[in-house]
Amino acid sequence: MEPIIYGIIASLLSGLATGLGSLPIFFIKDVSDRFLDIMLGFAAGVMLAASSFSLLLPALELSNIWVVSMSFSLGALVLHIVDRFVPHTHFWAGVEGKKQSKLSGLSLMIIAITIHNFPEGLAVGVSFGGGNISRGLLVALAIGLQNIPEGTAVAFPLIREGYSKKDCLKISTFTGLVEPIGGFLGLALVSFMEPILPGGLAFAAGAMIFVISDEIIPESHRKGFEREATFGLIIGFLVMMILDTYFG
Repeated sequence: MEPIIYGIIASLLSGLATGLGSLPIFFIKDVSDRFLDIMLGFAAGVMLAASSFSLLLPALELSNIWVVSMSFSLGALVLHIVDRFVPHTHFWAGVEGKKQSKLSGLSLMIIAITIHNFPEGLAVGVSFGGGNISRGLLVALAIGLQNIPEGTAVAFPLIREGYSKKDCLKISTFTGLVEPIGGFLGLALVSFMEPILPGGLAFAAGAMIFVISDEIIPESHRKGFEREATFGLIIGFLVMMILDTYFG
């Protein structure tokens, strides 16, 4: 029961970190695209390291390469299908998924961030669901770390689009709240069906890496600051690798 309680609380706190990342809009008029791209690169690096060291490696220790490979591929495939058919929009790519939609631009953007954040919550829930609290806390910390710059990267473009600061804070916080839902689902599945733990870890890793490659890295390279974003990714990867080494 204790891992379940910890998992729910940790997934909630990691999701709320997006709102924390939006707070600078109340103190800073604007930030440069260079800084935002570095922050996105950092977020991608943290997610990439967490997927590798906190999800895939434990999955391989618990099962064989074929189960892990199939689950990893399934995670990426599910995100691809959702991304292809569910209508949503990004600042950098416009409307994706089903093109004809009566939803507002704001609703489509929220859906996009929800698609992005759900696998992160799932990763936290699956990690706790196996009963390994230290691993779950580490994954939650990783998700929280990368959610902070993501919240910043969402809030400032919203300001530029004309949204009020309060609305930006509400939107950033709301989009992070999908993570506890994913966390609860991951917890429930693994807690009651423990044999699926390796597959669940690999599935979450595949979904997260799909998001990194399909959304975060392309966005961080869109405005001509590819090298800065790359070093941001490297720093994020190193930070998470060090945390996993000492606390994993």
